[in-house]
Amino acid sequence: MTSTIFDIEKEVERWREFVNSVNGQEPSTNHTPRKSIWKKNKATLWHYAPVKKKYDIPVFMIYSLFNRPTILDFAPGSSVIEGLVNNGYDVYLLDWGIAGDEDKGINIEDYIAQYIKKAVQRALRHSRAEEVSVIGYCLGGTFAAMYAAIAEEPIRNLIVATVPIDLSVAALPDQWEEGLKEGEFNLDRIIDVFGVIPPSYVEAMFRSVTSPIYNSPYVTLLTRANDKRFVEKWRRMNTWTKGHVPLTGGAFRQLTIDLFKENKLVKGEFTIHGQKVDLANIKANLLVVSSKKDNLIPEGQSKPLMDLVSSKDKTYLSVDAGHVSLAMTGKLNGILEKWLGDHSK
Repeated sequence: MTSTIFDIEKEVERWREFVNSVNGQEPSTNHTPRKSIWKKNKATLWHYAPVKKKYDIPVFMIYSLFNRPTILDFAPGSSVIEGLVNNGYDVYLLDWGIAGDEDKGINIEDYIAQYIKKAVQRALRHSRAEEVSVIGYCLGGTFAAMYAAIAEEPIRNLIVATVPIDLSVAALPDQWEEGLKEGEFNLDRIIDVFGVIPPSYVEAMFRSVTSPIYNSPYVTLLTRANDKRFVEKWRRMNTWTKGHVPLTGGAFRQLTIDLFKENKLVKGEFTIHGQKVDLANIKANLLVVSSKKDNLIPEGQSKPLMDLVSSKDKTYLSVDAGHVSLAMTGKLNGILEKWLGDHSK
C-alpha cells in the first residue's frame, strides 16, 4: 500500500508561482528587430529586415482587428516573423494600433482601401520590389482576400490562415447566431452608445465562443506552476489572449451585418467604396491553411475560398493545431518555409 506525502513547502511555492504568474508584470513583446516606416492615424507599418536577404519578393502581413499582432512574433524561437526574416525575407507588418472614440466611423472598407492598399504601396516602394506576397491571419486573412480581389498592386502570392470566408457555416453559440440573424440584437443601439466597442466587450464575445476552454488554462497553470519554461510560455499566451483592443463601430456593423448575417463576401455583394469585391478576381498563387482544432474558425469557413478564386496554383492544408497554436508552435513557419520559398523564386 502506498501513501502520498504532502509537502507543504512545495505546495506553498507552487501557489506563490501561480499567483505571480497571473498578477505579475507582463512579459516582453516584439522580439524581432523592426523599424516604423509609415503611419496613418493609429496604424503603423513595421519593417523587419532579413538576417541575410535571399528573396526579392517581400512579405506583407495583416492581422485581425480584435487583438494585437504580437502572436505573430510570440517569442524567440516561436515567432512567425522571426522565421521569415531568418529565411531571407523582407517582412512588413501592418499594426492597426488602438482605436479611439474619434475612429468610430472607420469601417472595413476604409481599412482596406485607405490602410492596407496604401501600406502595400509603401512596402513596395521601400523594398523596391516588383511584386509582394500577402499573408493574412484570422480576420486579417479575410481582409487580405478582399484586398487581393480589388488590388491594382502586383500580388504574387496570397496566404491566408485560419480565415473566415463563408460565414454561413456556424461558429457562434446558437443563441448568438439566432439573435444576430433574426435581428433580435439592437446593434445600432450598441454602436450609438459606445461608438467604439470596448475591449471588455470584445473579450466577452470571445469567451462566449471558447467557454469552457477559457478557464482551463488556469487549471493547467496551477498544476505546472513550478515549471519555469511552461510558466513563461503560459504568461505570454495569457497576455495575448486577454489583450483585446477596441473595435470601431463602423467595422463592428459591417462584420456583423454584411459578413456574418448576410454573407456578402461569398455572395459577391460586398463593395469597397463602390467597387465590387469579386473573389474570382484573385489570380495570385494561393495557400489556405486551416487548423483542425480551431475553436473559433471551423474549416468549413475557410475552405470555400479555394473554389471562389481564379488562381491556377492553389493549395489547401489542414493542420493538426488550434487557432493560435498554428502560429506559436512553429507549424506555420514550416509551411511557409517550404511553400513560400517555392513560390518566391
